[in-house]
Amino acid sequence: MVIQTAKVNDFRGHTLAITGGAGDIGIVTARHIGLLGARVVLLDIDDDKLATAADELVADGIDVVPQVCDVTDAAAVETVTSDLMSQLGPIRYLFNNAGYQGAFTPTHDYPVEDFERVMRINVNGAFNVLRAFSQQMARQGGGAIVNTASMAAVGGPPNMVAYATSKAALLGMTQTASTDLAPHGIRVNAISPAYMGPGVMWTRQVELQAASGSQYFDTEPETVAQQMIDSIPMRRYGNIEEIPGTVAYLLSDSSSYVTGINIPLAGGII
Repeated sequence: MVIQTAKVNDFRGHTLAITGGAGDIGIVTARHIGLLGARVVLLDIDDDKLATAADELVADGIDVVPQVCDVTDAAAVETVTSDLMSQLGPIRYLFNNAGYQGAFTPTHDYPVEDFERVMRINVNGAFNVLRAFSQQMARQGGGAIVNTASMAAVGGPPNMVAYATSKAALLGMTQTASTDLAPHGIRVNAISPAYMGPGVMWTRQVELQAASGSQYFDTEPETVAQQMIDSIPMRRYGNIEEIPGTVAYLLSDSSSYVTGINIPLAGGII
């Protein structure tokens, strides 16, 4: 009898690109996979935050390449992607993670301008990055992509019509892209965090839901935080440090037969 052992998530000799790289999730994922041996390209629109994030990771001994990039600018994304691969060689892994939460306002009063901004970043931006990197991956013989969706895509969170819509679109994008790109040796999967904290997005969400006047949440942020936690079967929010392991698994050879799936995180529906 032949016993097969699990493959090790070894990223040595490979490059990972992360959009939203200067954000909380981007940094912890870069650190996790960088410590597994990957060179990490951090892509973000905020030059100052990007420099700070890169300095933190370099101090941890990680090989980091910071790159300013506006994911909503399709032409710029294509240029950046092409230039990076010319300079660095093949980029085998992509964590398509850039996103924007948007306003917290009931659907009938939701600002049109903000809805459009959420779509530009979360849908158009994610597509621009997915398209540009997958073109290069197809030429180089394959790769793996993980998109950051959200349990908001299926949970119907109040006051978040733009964000929920954008993340539902991203799940559809993931499934179709996984089908289209499989013949090119490119796997495409998604993760869907529910309530994640602590951090900027958790605090912002709690405060804005408390201020929204919604019948579904209290007016005190501390109470809102507890209401959110109580809606999760595990009775706690997810820690962002729990995200990178799942991303690493979906990118690695350990999941070489996995494509077109979405993994919920934090144990509950947002």
